[in-house]
Amino acid sequence: MSKSYVTSERRGLLFALSSPSGAGKTTLARRLLEAESEELLLSVSVTTRPIRPGETDGKDYWFVAEPTFIGMRDAGEFLEWAQVFGNYYGTPRKQVEDAVSAGQDVLFDVDWQGGRQLAENVPDDVVRVFILPPSALVLEARLRARNQDSADVVALRMAQASGEISHWIEYDYVIVNENIDSSFEQLRVVLAAERLKRTRRTALTGLVEQLQRDLGERFRT
Repeated sequence: MSKSYVTSERRGLLFALSSPSGAGKTTLARRLLEAESEELLLSVSVTTRPIRPGETDGKDYWFVAEPTFIGMRDAGEFLEWAQVFGNYYGTPRKQVEDAVSAGQDVLFDVDWQGGRQLAENVPDDVVRVFILPPSALVLEARLRARNQDSADVVALRMAQASGEISHWIEYDYVIVNENIDSSFEQLRVVLAAERLKRTRRTALTGLVEQLQRDLGERFRT
């Protein structure tokens, strides 16, 4: 009797989104998590930046003091880490590795430094998407509309946006976020296609071998 294989079995992937501040990356990430709640897990980063209104420790970030972060970094506990606008951010290694091995996809909201480190450390598992704004004026308007940063911080983010955007060429996919609904649909298409890659579908080898055995037994020449 032929063995039955679950062809949906696969290795998880790391889905990394990057963009300059204000391009819409975080909004897209939240929508993707809502739509893919059963298969997509948010990577919760450790950070030294102050907690913002509405954020929850352990849900949005793990908020720690700088000496604690440095100790974790030096102990090799981060899969990637970066310093952005004077604050440290890092991804705990173990929780991500365990999730991927179990077939769980993990979503990353990271800057280009984090995206590059992921590509260097886990090149076979990471998929990187860069989100571009349609114009500098739109980017500035979105930053001001957030009402999260002072005018000086907004000016600093705008000044550094060009340098961040220069790394778009390192990414697997690029989405110009002119319309959030359209960009969201494009993002889901990318995720769906990457889940079907042969190298991630761990059950296919067994299925193909079984098909060949069955065909050889039934249709011998």
